[in-house]
Amino acid sequence: MDGFLNIHKPAGMTSHDVVSRVRRTLKIKRVGHAGTLDPDATGVLLVAVGQATRLLPHLSLEPKVYLATIGFGTATDTEDASGTVTEQADVSGLTEEALRRVLPRFVGEIQQVPPMVSALHHNGQRLYDLARQGITVEREARTITIHAIELVASATIRVTCGGGTYIRTLCKDIGAALNLPAHMATLAREAVGPYHLADAIGLDDITEEKLLPMHEALGWPTITVSDHDAAELKLGKVILSPSLPLLPGLGGGGRGEEGTPAEGSECAALDNERLLALLRWEGGHWQPFKVFAE
Repeated sequence: MDGFLNIHKPAGMTSHDVVSRVRRTLKIKRVGHAGTLDPDATGVLLVAVGQATRLLPHLSLEPKVYLATIGFGTATDTEDASGTVTEQADVSGLTEEALRRVLPRFVGEIQQVPPMVSALHHNGQRLYDLARQGITVEREARTITIHAIELVASATIRVTCGGGTYIRTLCKDIGAALNLPAHMATLAREAVGPYHLADAIGLDDITEEKLLPMHEALGWPTITVSDHDAAELKLGKVILSPSLPLLPGLGGGGRGEEGTPAEGSECAALDNERLLALLRWEGGHWQPFKVFAE
């Protein structure tokens, strides 16, 4: 039972709650997730089951797409609707035109100060643990990438961004650009890389049949190996077979000189349509660097 589930996380559950639900439903302990969603947030949560947990570091999880509603006129200590109100202001003068004018400032590579409720570390402690103790510390701004911001409604934006972006902080900063306190009122994740909300399943629909095959979720170029090469790979041995197709677009550079893969190219080896190993082309042969047992 190895594969991925694209789950539509409901509000009121932590990402760990969803993992626990999958464990109970499928009766398997080895379950993990990619990209935490806050309890109040909804949307795409990619869950790995069985040996698929070993693929989490190799998945394409960008860009991410979020639909967020900004609560103009109110600031909170957590920068979202669950926090304590720290500031309020009249928003009767705010216009859609003014909002549209400031949004382009936040597209591209920008600097963002992580919120105190983030999971980043400070002197060995999580920021959110310090925040619970009422402690606020200085945080360094980090460079993030926002590919696009679309104004969907009067205070609702769709954000396409790279990893490490805090949408709650983006909402607060947009408010600051308008000289208004603001917070993130609602958040829904619509996509994580190739995984979209339209394809997500509910918690009541979790079954083994809904698992996405590991190699399909990985999205790497694949080669199908012979029985002999499969046996060699299972032992962790290198393979060099002229029968292997040399695929364009291999990770690490594609083809090298004379039609051979470029040094460092990577692909997935399949045995009877099942992911057998991750391979890297090194020194004229395919070297397995991660092998998946039967």
